[in-house]
Amino acid sequence: MTSITIFGKGNMGQAIGGVLARGGADIQHIDSSVTGAVVQGDIVVLAVPYGALPAIVEAYGSQLAGRTVVDITNPLDFSTFDALVVPAGSSAAAELQQALPDAIVLKAFNTNFAATLVSGREGDATTTVLVAGDDDEAKRGLIAAVTAGGLEAVDAGPLSRAHELEAIGFLQLSLAVGEKISWTGGLALVR
Repeated sequence: MTSITIFGKGNMGQAIGGVLARGGADIQHIDSSVTGAVVQGDIVVLAVPYGALPAIVEAYGSQLAGRTVVDITNPLDFSTFDALVVPAGSSAAAELQQALPDAIVLKAFNTNFAATLVSGREGDATTTVLVAGDDDEAKRGLIAAVTAGGLEAVDAGPLSRAHELEAIGFLQLSLAVGEKISWTGGLALVR
């Protein structure tokens, strides 16, 4: 059985936990504001805002060594929805990998809305989770957990592709805020 720790109990943390639990994973939730908890999962999902990452790294960095750490953040300027706040050509996931050199960082779930994870649908298509990372075994493990939960998952390439995934997440969030798409919809991958 896959053991997964999810930081964050908001909409995304609950939705991701639901998908992974449907697939048989053992789920531990840790509130992102709590310190001193013991991380139990082999896979750790950071379902928190981008600004919360430094505090989690500081409080839990040693516990994350040797684990697969999934970054779901979209590093946007949420005051304007105008720009990503990471340097051009970089990503939140790349920054996280630098901060956690002994962990395996993956980028996933940032191009999905919570409602599409819960429903399993984006329009007429099954919800697809895009996964980027440099460790093929870690990607296969996360992809297997997602597909066991009833969704599709696609290997989106190396961790450097997180830059593009964050741009897609930025676009999708901007469209939803501008009421051009619904929070229960999103961008679908049709294969």
